Amino acid sequence: QVQLVESGGGLVQAGGSLRLSCVASGRTFNSYAMGWFRQAPGKERQFVAAIIRSTGNTYYEDSVKGRFTISRDNAKSTVYLQLNHLKPEDTAVYYCAAVWTCCNVGHRGAYDAWGQGTQVTVSS
Repeated sequence: QVQLVESGGGLVQAGGSLRLSCVASGRTFNSYAMGWFRQAPGKERQFVAAIIRSTGNTYYEDSVKGRFTISRDNAKSTVYLQLNHLKPEDTAVYYCAAVWTCCNVGHRGAYDAWGQGTQVTVSS
């Protein structure tokens, strides 16, 4: 089993920044990819970003491209999501997730493990 614990959420004004962290513990952290998803009230959980462990290749949902950056520190079993130029519509619970098999990193059904989420609230 792998446990994923997110942190770094909070309340920020529009235009501000936050950095989310996700620490993996338990079994060896050797997932194929790590992803971030978010879920706003009344909406489905949606893909935000993903990073491939072996290559460092990154993928983003269109609305966050140029504003959010996903990165990872394999030695620390940690993946980060830097959120810049935040907008009120970015308000959601952000979830970290891990997937062990290639390749559909943009699809939530592909992921094998999830964290509990961290709340991000952006005020206008």
